[in-house]
Amino acid sequence: MDRKFPILGPLVASAALFTSVAAGASPTPPPQAGRLDTLPIGSYQCTLPGDASGPAWHRVPEGDFKILNASSYEAKGSSGVYLLRGDLVTFTRGPLKGMSLERTGRTMLRERADDGSLGDMRCVRAGPVN
Repeated sequence: MDRKFPILGPLVASAALFTSVAAGASPTPPPQAGRLDTLPIGSYQCTLPGDASGPAWHRVPEGDFKILNASSYEAKGSSGVYLLRGDLVTFTRGPLKGMSLERTGRTMLRERADDGSLGDMRCVRAGPVN
């Protein structure tokens, strides 16, 4: 007994087309490694290194932020959310969205460039949230 279901043919073809388009549209990102964690609560001040002919560092106030609780922060008068996975801090929402920092100590972070290299800016926990 051979039955045919005419409605299934177009559905199967549509599913196959969707799968092939979705697969080609966005490659699967590599899995991120590292344990989820949070930063110590407090105010973080960011600086760039100076040189021997002047000050030892130069403040970068537009990079400053405050860790409020859990995974929330405040910067530039607005709040946002960050993710700390292993030693990589990624600001996922809010005024610093897209910025990445690498934790180089319990209270010190270093700017991370898009290519993965470390930048010059450093952010250090300066004290409690004011």
